[in-house]
Amino acid sequence: MTNSPNGHDHGFTLRKNTTKLPWTIAVVAAIFALVLGALLVQQKSAPALALNETSKTSFKVHFEPAMAGEEKILKFVAESIAPDYGVEIEPIGLQDPIQANRAVAEGQFDATIFEHEWYMQQSAEAAGVELTPTVELYQWGFGLYSTRYGSVEDLPTGSTLLLPNDVANQGQALWLLEREGLLGLDPDIEPRTAKMADVVDNPRGFELKEADLLAMPRMLDDVDAAIGYVSQFDAGKIDRDKGILFPEPPRTFASKLIFGTEFSKTPDAAKLIEVFSDPRLQEYLKNTDDPLVKGVLTPVSAE
Repeated sequence: MTNSPNGHDHGFTLRKNTTKLPWTIAVVAAIFALVLGALLVQQKSAPALALNETSKTSFKVHFEPAMAGEEKILKFVAESIAPDYGVEIEPIGLQDPIQANRAVAEGQFDATIFEHEWYMQQSAEAAGVELTPTVELYQWGFGLYSTRYGSVEDLPTGSTLLLPNDVANQGQALWLLEREGLLGLDPDIEPRTAKMADVVDNPRGFELKEADLLAMPRMLDDVDAAIGYVSQFDAGKIDRDKGILFPEPPRTFASKLIFGTEFSKTPDAAKLIEVFSDPRLQEYLKNTDDPLVKGVLTPVSAE
């Protein structure tokens, strides 16, 4: 036994255990090596992960080929806006809306600009895919056309009006006619979902008929008036002077930049949203003299 420095005997002896020292050092060294290795791996992989998050600089954005103005918009963004954000925009035309939305949902195309939110819901359901709408881009000009009458006031009682036959665009047409005081809709329904059966006030006794949007121009001579997209009548060689009313469409029908839902929250999607939110796009829509865009695709309305 040894005495403690203060003279008290605690009944045990302190000795250095020299036989366990090498084993302890080996364990500590092994742990240190593992920790150091993990840190090195983390340092090497972190830049790679960060790079992958924002790795895309070239984006394929879909448009409807029948809508030449949409391609014009994408070309303007590609040439005048995208370079300032360090990205490239490649316009991709595909006619079939179901296939186009499927390509967007699966990531073959990065986004599309050809539809408003309500048409997107119909098309996505038909395609069996999930899509997410984001920033508003532009609106399609709507017009009431007639080859028989020069103004809305000239339309006689009992005139035949032709409307789009798809749910989303028929709702927009009826809502526009209500906003102009030509029809009244059931107040218990949301106007954008309106169908001809929801008309409850028809003071001028209009006879309402429906047709495919693409067929409207060639059917115009057979009815008193037809309401649909300016672009469709332009494509059908119907002069703008046959338009007797060009109401401002509701903002809820604005085209949106649409992504596949699984890609909509990525840094790449955020970059595209930033590009298409640039105020120069709305200025272009407001001031352009391009006949394929002016009056066809308009700035996003106030309401």
